[in-house]
Amino acid sequence: MVTVQLERAPLLADGTLTGALWCRRHSELIDEWLAALLTEVAGTDLDGVALVAVGGYGRSELCPQSDLDVMLLRNPRRDVKAVSERIWYPIWDAGLKLGHSVCTQREALEIADDDLDTATALLSARHIAGDASLTADLNAAARAHWEQRAKRWLEALRVRVDARHAQAGEVAFMLEPDLKEGRGGLRDVHSLHWAQAARSILLEHDEQSLATAYATLLDARVELHRRTGRPSNVLALQEQDAVATALDLANGDALMAKIASAARAIAWTSDDAWRRIRSALRGPRGRNRKRDRVFGDGVVLRDGEVRIADDVDPADDPLLALRAARWAAELATMIDRDSLERLAERAPEIGGPWPPEAREILVGLFRAGAEAIPVIEALDHRGIWTRILPEWEPVRSHPQRSSYHRFTVDRHLLETVANASGRADRVDRPDLLVMSALLHDLGKGGDGDHTAAGIEIARRLGTRLGFPEADIEVLAESVANHLLLSEVALRRDLDDPATIQRVADRVSSLGNLRLLAALTEADSRATGPAAWGPAQAQLVAVLVSRVAKRMGDADVEETAVSKFPNDAHRTLLASDGTQIVTENELLTIATPDRPGLFCKVAGVLAFHGLDVVSASAYSAEGRALSEFGVSDPFRAETPWPRIERDLELALDGRLAVQARVAERAQRYAKPDQGEWRAPITVVRFDNDASDAATVIDVHTVDGVGVLYRITRALTEFDVDIRSARVQTLGAQVVDAFYVVDPQGQKITNTDTAAEIERAIIHALSTK
Repeated sequence: MVTVQLERAPLLADGTLTGALWCRRHSELIDEWLAALLTEVAGTDLDGVALVAVGGYGRSELCPQSDLDVMLLRNPRRDVKAVSERIWYPIWDAGLKLGHSVCTQREALEIADDDLDTATALLSARHIAGDASLTADLNAAARAHWEQRAKRWLEALRVRVDARHAQAGEVAFMLEPDLKEGRGGLRDVHSLHWAQAARSILLEHDEQSLATAYATLLDARVELHRRTGRPSNVLALQEQDAVATALDLANGDALMAKIASAARAIAWTSDDAWRRIRSALRGPRGRNRKRDRVFGDGVVLRDGEVRIADDVDPADDPLLALRAARWAAELATMIDRDSLERLAERAPEIGGPWPPEAREILVGLFRAGAEAIPVIEALDHRGIWTRILPEWEPVRSHPQRSSYHRFTVDRHLLETVANASGRADRVDRPDLLVMSALLHDLGKGGDGDHTAAGIEIARRLGTRLGFPEADIEVLAESVANHLLLSEVALRRDLDDPATIQRVADRVSSLGNLRLLAALTEADSRATGPAAWGPAQAQLVAVLVSRVAKRMGDADVEETAVSKFPNDAHRTLLASDGTQIVTENELLTIATPDRPGLFCKVAGVLAFHGLDVVSASAYSAEGRALSEFGVSDPFRAETPWPRIERDLELALDGRLAVQARVAERAQRYAKPDQGEWRAPITVVRFDNDASDAATVIDVHTVDGVGVLYRITRALTEFDVDIRSARVQTLGAQVVDAFYVVDPQGQKITNTDTAAEIERAIIHALSTK
């Protein structure tokens, strides 16, 4: 019977240790336990047998829930069957997930010959107990085996890295990143070290940069494992604040900013290294050995990369980095690593105001489109970009913890610039379009309203870049209005003349309107898939065409929109009784108007599991029309006959709608969410958006029955929903309701508005 016990609880509870220090202490604890265990089961005669740690355990990086990868290494003449049977079971009994093997050195290398995972695991083989000479021999043989097959393993690693990136996504930009497998994650650093063991590819700066970034991710991984008690490497949203607290960071935003910065450093170093590895694997015949192409002003193209001429000192030319970046982007290549390091060491800041040449180069860089993004990020990684644009520093790796946004603020800005460059033919001033794209969210680096801050930055930066005063005002107006078209198009009634006039009053010219339309699309596409699609594009186009006509553009062709109500809807309204029409993912109901009608329909759709993605309402002469666009996440075919039956019962007052919605919400509540917190809900009243109705905007977190809960709260006050704009943007619900009081008037009484707000917030915050 084994008497040696493992006691991990004190270490798991020790909050003074984290990251690499915690992992090392954990590994030492396991080492001591396994060594004692081996002695107990095998006695003191350990010649020809050794316990060897491999993989992460071999690197002494055992996180709280890491697998324990152990090899029982034996001399070919030593029988260790009895030892292995007695040593594995105590490990399993201790609750550890064990990866184990029993083999000779020759057997281990034979397996490694055909298996990349085994070959890389052996590179970190570390002696635990027993015959140390066996482990030393394995170390030397595994290294030699790896180096002898360097080209083969480098190619296999490259394929593995590319596949992993495609599957796991970006650590820096994902709302819930995979700290280990994602692009810029821990595994990328492991892969670089394995590649380095095959061929020296890392530069001096790389080692320190990787070590610092790796430590950040490892800190987070240790605390994630410790908090959840699970081996997951995905840093879920609900864990981020707690992990931040454990690491003495202010909040989850601070944590994710630090993780994004670390992941981008790893990803950039990885990309740069693998680019050089690919070049090396191609050999001399696969490289471009043409004569240097000289661009002048100290920039040349050599071997397919942009370089700073050897006889040029970057300290003497403040525009050199910009020129090199523009050429690299326009040629869809990169600045070579040696030149980048020279620029990092010597490039000065550009003083202001900028000469016209500098502004022209910057705009040219932006107009290169998507090819400019990796070039700018290379400059940013080496601290050069902030010398060009100091305003960039506050938004570097700044997170946007919302599923609506897929990028950090800085990467979002570059994506917007790239999108804007592809729409330059739609505007009178392409230079102001790409500059507006750069500026529109720069205010997010500070506190308070980012638009107000952005306007100030636009004026200050525009002045330093040497733009004329009239152009600076265009930039400031674009920043001020960068959300205007999308918000109005998605949340307001485009058939209401007040809506069109309100936008026209905010835009100073038709040229600015065209610029704003292009910026809106560029910004929305860079935000994420929920922000731009055919429906959003059509609504923005309708709004722009109507505003242009209102501003005096007689030649504009007004973009058509699916009018609500249309002729078919009016035919339904003219019919008697309740008419229900379903087609694909669209439900239309015409029925006698009654209190709570919209609410009951929303409730029936909710307890049948349908997500409402859009909704419109209309009432006139005692009849009401509602149209709901839905999606069905649970079934290939929506059971419309059953839903229609329940709709008729609900409208006749013969169905417990509220109880059914509550039952479904409870049944589909997400487990393992920790302490439940009410969603943050914002309710705003706008009496200027329409001449005839009050607009109530509701922003909240998506969930089962959200639309039903909101409209049920409105029903308490007998308000009439004249129309509605319902949008689900990622995990956020952004709804707008055009309502009037029982007398058909706007809701102007502040006490009544406050009570309605209280009712909506209460309805959404009740579990």
